[in-house]
Amino acid sequence: MDERALVAAVQRQLTANYSWLTPERVSDAVQAAYERFAECRVREFVPLLVERRARAELDGVRGADAMDLRLLLRDGV
Repeated sequence: MDERALVAAVQRQLTANYSWLTPERVSDAVQAAYERFAECRVREFVPLLVERRARAELDGVRGADAMDLRLLLRDGV
């Protein structure tokens, strides 16, 4: 499988794993991560690195959403 196909598979998997986020949001995270590694000379691990970076970003979104919910509950909204 070529690199782009592997990154597309990562995107599909993350879209399923982060189903509460829009597919566009997941795609943006994957594309941003992929672009970050555009200049890497060793390409073998790029799909894995893209997955890890995108997961970290998407987990941050979940953490931010959870924080917002805690603040709303605390404030009685």
